[in-house]
Amino acid sequence: MSAKQSKNEACIIIGASHAGVNCAFALRREGWEGQILLIDADPHLPYHRPPLSKTFLTEEGDIEKIALRPAASYEKEEIERIAGRVSAIDRMKKLVILKDGRSFSYQQLVIATGARPLIPPIHGLQDNQRVFTLRHAADIVQIREALQSSPDKRVVIIGGGYIGLELAASLSKLRAKVALLEREERLLARVTAPEVSDFFLHLHQAKGVEICNGKNVISIRSAVDCSEVECADGTLFEADLVILGVGIRVNTELAADAGLEIENGIKVDDTTCTTDPHIYAIGDCSFHYNSYYDTFVRLESVQNAVDQAKVAAANICGKHTVYDALPWFWSDQYDIKLQTVGLFQGYDEAIIREEVGKDNCFSIWYFRGAQLLAVDAVNNAKAYVVGMKLLKEKPLVDKTKISDPHSPLKPALLLET
Repeated sequence: MSAKQSKNEACIIIGASHAGVNCAFALRREGWEGQILLIDADPHLPYHRPPLSKTFLTEEGDIEKIALRPAASYEKEEIERIAGRVSAIDRMKKLVILKDGRSFSYQQLVIATGARPLIPPIHGLQDNQRVFTLRHAADIVQIREALQSSPDKRVVIIGGGYIGLELAASLSKLRAKVALLEREERLLARVTAPEVSDFFLHLHQAKGVEICNGKNVISIRSAVDCSEVECADGTLFEADLVILGVGIRVNTELAADAGLEIENGIKVDDTTCTTDPHIYAIGDCSFHYNSYYDTFVRLESVQNAVDQAKVAAANICGKHTVYDALPWFWSDQYDIKLQTVGLFQGYDEAIIREEVGKDNCFSIWYFRGAQLLAVDAVNNAKAYVVGMKLLKEKPLVDKTKISDPHSPLKPALLLET
């Protein structure tokens, strides 16, 4: 960590999504006077990622509409954006080397390389021109164009996680005929309880989406005017375009090649620093300690990226700061907003609270013994806010009051007496 730095020193940030961009601007706010170099493989002005599967897909518009910051703000804060791909980090010489041969020296380095789409081992996948992934704005532009040129607009989505479901909702608005194939026996199996899975299953079915759980895709064949998606049980689905949403692979290769510790991501301490005191890692690629759950976790969320960016910037500027944020997430599908606070893994009891007189408004409270672990709130911002307060303060919660919809949803009134 550097308490003082000269204007000749440089902090390099690899990756310009939410984590990288927020770190660059936070460095200036924290008093970094040296150079800030933001290296990005994406040629576009850095942009918000959540709208990609939602409004950016359904509404016409340029990437600039979802820019994280206006171009002028980078100039104002003297943040130099460099287009290119990094090939190596030389820790001995403190150099970042690009694939085109350029190299840049650093005093402090931030790795915010994020992740890339997971490409499953499906026969015929690589050679099919009708198959698309979703990670960058350019992917959405291609999907948009393919959809517009497809008269039947038949779309097969492989993967029933948040991205797959958000895509299904957006494509339905565009009047596509959507079939979603999920390998597990229920949707959102890794991230939520069966009750939430069932809710979203029925929601999408009511909107005309064909949801097929327990479908393991084994091949994609090119036919004359479509692609044929074949599952292990022999079922076939015809598609004008196929979109993969089966997960991500963390971009840890640069850090691993540089000799940094890797464990489900780039392992960092509670200041977001790696095993090298001059290198930090933030965002989707970082594996960090979470004090609320007393374990190391890797989170894929904007909240985590932004909060870690601020912590890294403060520590780089010599202001000892610990990352101890409570995780939270959200997903928008049709007119439904799911808000989640906390991590539900390890729960042994899920309590459902239905709100009286409100359609599609409920919450699920996850407990391990007496400990509240997480809350899923469906169209229920109040439950989300109350859950966050209770999780932060860690009091003993009266489960009977949680389950009683006539019990006021106020933190002080939900405690054990």
